[in-house]
Amino acid sequence: MDVVGRNHWFLSLSAVLVIIGIIFISIPPRLNLGIDFTSGTSFDLKFTDDVKTEDVRAALSAAGHGDAIIQKAGDGEFFIRTRDLGQSGIEEIQAEINTSISLDYRIPSVTSVGQSVADDTVRNAIIAVIVAALFVMLYVMYAFRTVPRSYRYAIAAIIALGHDVFIVLGLFSILGHVIDAEVNAIFIVGILTVIGYSVHDTIVIFDRIRENVSLAPSRPFSASVNISINESFARSLSTSITTALTILALLLFGGETLRDFLIVLLSGVIVGTYSSIFLAAQILVAWENRDYRKLKFWGRATAN
Repeated sequence: MDVVGRNHWFLSLSAVLVIIGIIFISIPPRLNLGIDFTSGTSFDLKFTDDVKTEDVRAALSAAGHGDAIIQKAGDGEFFIRTRDLGQSGIEEIQAEINTSISLDYRIPSVTSVGQSVADDTVRNAIIAVIVAALFVMLYVMYAFRTVPRSYRYAIAAIIALGHDVFIVLGLFSILGHVIDAEVNAIFIVGILTVIGYSVHDTIVIFDRIRENVSLAPSRPFSASVNISINESFARSLSTSITTALTILALLLFGGETLRDFLIVLLSGVIVGTYSSIFLAAQILVAWENRDYRKLKFWGRATAN
C-alpha cells in the first residue's frame, strides 16, 4: 500500500475534520462545560415513578432556577445542573418538588463547585496538557537520540498529538449540541490518556522507520517510511480494534456515569491510530526531503 504517495487523501481528511471542529467550537455555547470549569451545583433526582421533564422544570422554576439544565437519565431519574445553590438552595428546591410533584423521591448525591475552585481546575487542566506534551516531546527526542535530527520526530509526534486532541474537542463540541456531552475534570483525564495512547502508537511507527533507515541508508527516506508503515499497519490496527471494542462494550453497558469519559477514549483511539500512520509519518517525509508541498491538503503530491 502506497501510503506516502497518497498522503493528499489523508491530509485532506484531517483538514476537513479540523475545519468541522473549528466551525462547531465557534458556535455558542461551543463546549458544554461542566461545573468543574464553570462553578455551580449538580445533583441526581430519583422518583419512585416516571415523571415528565416539564414537571421537574416547573418545580425548579418556581424555586428560582428556571435556567437549570435538566437531563433525563431514565424513568423518574434526572441529572440537574444549576448555579451554585449555597447552603439552603437545595432545601428550597426540595420544598417546591414536595409541593408540585406528589411522588416520593430521593437525592442520592449533590456536588457543588465554587468559582475559585472552577478557575483553579481550568488552570490546572491547561497546565497538565502542556506539561504532558512537553514531556512527550522530551521523551521522543531521548528515545530517538541516535537518529540524526531527532527533534524532527519529536515535533512530528507533537503535531499529530495536537491534531488528535483538537479533533476530540471538535467532536465533543458537536456531541454537546446533540447529546449534552460534557467537558469536565474526567474529560481531562481522558485527554491525557489519549495523549499517551497516540504517542505510543506514533513511536511504534517511528521505531520501524529508524530500523529500516539504518538497514538501507541509501534507500529514499519516503520509501523507508512507506515500508515501515506497511510493516506496522496490521499490528497498530489490531491493537486499536481490540482496544476500541473493549471501550465500546463499556460504553454500551457501563452506564451513564462513564459515558463521556469512554467517548473521549474511543474517539482518541480511532483518531490516534489514524494520525500515527497517516499524519506523523507524512510530516517526517516532507521535512526530510524539504518538500513541504507534500503537506498540501488539496491536490496530488508525489512521493520521492
